[in-house]
This record gives sequence, structure tokens and C-alpha cells, in this order.
Amino acid sequence: MSNPGIPAAFSPPDRLLLGPGPSNAAPSVLKAMQRPLVGHLDPTFIGMMEEIKSMLRHVFQTENEMTFPVSATGSAGMEACFVNLLEPGDEVVIGVNGVFGARMCDVAERCGATVNRVEAEWGTIIEPSTIAAALEGCQPKLVAVVHAETSTGALTPVEEISRLAHDAGALFLLDTVTSLGGCPVAIDAWQVDAAYSGSQKCLSCPPGLAPVSFSPRAMNVLTNRKTKVQSWYLDVNFLASYWGSERVYHHTAPITMNYALHEALRLVLEEGLEARWTRHRQAHETLKAGLAKLGLSIISQEGHQLWQLNAVGVPDGADEAGVRARLLSDFGIEVGPGLGPMKGKIWRVGLMGHNATPANVKRFLDALGQCLG
Repeated sequence: MSNPGIPAAFSPPDRLLLGPGPSNAAPSVLKAMQRPLVGHLDPTFIGMMEEIKSMLRHVFQTENEMTFPVSATGSAGMEACFVNLLEPGDEVVIGVNGVFGARMCDVAERCGATVNRVEAEWGTIIEPSTIAAALEGCQPKLVAVVHAETSTGALTPVEEISRLAHDAGALFLLDTVTSLGGCPVAIDAWQVDAAYSGSQKCLSCPPGLAPVSFSPRAMNVLTNRKTKVQSWYLDVNFLASYWGSERVYHHTAPITMNYALHEALRLVLEEGLEARWTRHRQAHETLKAGLAKLGLSIISQEGHQLWQLNAVGVPDGADEAGVRARLLSDFGIEVGPGLGPMKGKIWRVGLMGHNATPANVKRFLDALGQCLG
């Protein structure tokens, strides 16, 4: 075999990441990852784990003791919730109004569950009435919806859906991957039994950790299962001992990623949740006004548009992929394409965490205007 030679050290370009994720991390978050390694059972690291749990509880707005980051990406957070709460033969109701609701269904089916899909047009919310209709015909163990659908830019109100789930005797599961840190998420007030998120969106941390939270009700279900959790790595019965006071060895945590998450959460608390939500809302409104001047609009359901992920309609005659390519090559700006039925019809413009600023909105609008001529 020929020697391929030693490549030069990788040097990534400087991009403004205004797609569906990841977002740019704050400089202090990246700096935190350069700190010296310690062992994952080192007393100082264990102390930091406790601080991460405490800060996550604040950001999730919960008192749930079992709130921690899974050592994997947000999709593993989704899988962790489903594999721990579902057993073969269980019935679930899942709202599907985009890619990630559909992914929930796939994961639940792989758990051996019977899935009742509640469909809504992409770009619109899951209406409580459709969940109520689905519940009339079944007795599910779990009801699940995506709070902020990243593929369409729609934000589904969930309080009424949570009430319906509990009235039916079911647990309520919420995807907060794109909402956590960017708009109100209130796990206890909304009576959410299990939630998962990702580190790389509105928390402005690199991808690699999946914050999750399990209520006492959910913990009672998963600790009294009839069958083993199908995933050894994601079994919360084990992870509870690792993140709990026992500190029973389970896996080697990604040390530097936890440094980064600690700093990212610290920045969230330093700014304050209300102020952070307001900043995201204002960035969205500034973008929306600027798009209108270009003759463009956000196409997700009016009144339920995500502040942090904007589905911008592609105008007639525009080269959707060509505009994205030029934004990247000429202006160093990344935006996302549409998925599924929205492919070629929208640009997904993220204003998440560190990136949700007036300066970034102006930079994007100026560049988009030039791309559209």
C-alpha cells in the first residue's frame, strides 16, 4: 500500500453558522475546551458534574434530580428517552409535523412499540384536538411531540397536549433540541415527564452532548420495567448511578465537552433566561422585517414561528442551492436547505444562542440581497 503522506494540520475556515445547527460557540466556550484534562472520576470533575446538573435544571426549569447530559449527540437523547420508557407491545401517540416527529416514530417502532401517528402539515403545529382524537382510540403509555420542529420552523404549544396525555394515563415526552435556551421551556410547569435536547443549538456549545431530564414519574416507570432497556449504553438505570451520588463507573465521559457545556450554561445563567429569550425574539423580528424589504417571508404558521429557526420561502425563479452555495463561498455564511416536502422551497436560517444578534442578522440580509440581485 502506498504511503499517502502526512497531511497538513487541519485549519477550518471561519464561518458564520446560520443554519439549523451547530451554531457558533462563544469564544470562552471554545477556550474552556483547551483546559487540562482530568480523569472523569477526578473529584474536581465530579464537582463540575454537579454544577452542570444544577445549571441544566435551571435552564430546563425543573426540579428533576435526574437531569444530566448524555455523552452523545441530541439524537441519542431522543433514543435514550424512548428506549428507557418503552417496552415491546407498548402503545404510543406521536405528533408528526416534520423530520424529527417522523424520527421519533422510527425510534419508537424499533423499541417494539405500536405507534399512532398524529400528522400535521409541515410548517404547522400539532393541534391538541388531533391528539385528543387519537387518544380516544387507544391507551398509550407515552405521548410525544417536538416542541420546536427544526425542519420547518414551527413552535408547538404543549401545555394542553401534556394535560391530555396525563388525563389518558400516559407519560408526556418533549423534544426540546432547538427550543432549550432560545425560548421558554418549562418542564415542571408543563408537567413534562421526559425531555431531551442538544448542546449545539441555542446553548451555543459544540455538538456532542444531549441534556435530558426525567421526572420522578418517568423514573418510576423505567426502574420498574419488565424487560431490560434495549440499549446498555443509554440505560438510565445505569446512568443514574453514574450521575448520582454513587458515581458508579459506566463510561468515560467526554471531559472537554463537559468543560464546554459548563461554560455555555454558565453564560446562559449570566445573561438570564428571560433576557436570552428576548434577544432571540428580537433577532427573529429584525430578520422578519428585513426579509419583508426584500420581498421575502417566513412560511411557517403565523403566530407559531420559531424565533431561533426561520423557514424563509425561496422566491420564484431563485436558485435555492445556488444561493446557499454563494452565501458560503462569497460571504462565509452557512444556511440550511429544506428537507422532505420543503426541499428546494425554503432556506432554514438559524439565529441560535451566541449568533442571535442584530449584527449577524444585518450581515445575512446584506449577503442575501446581493445573492438575489
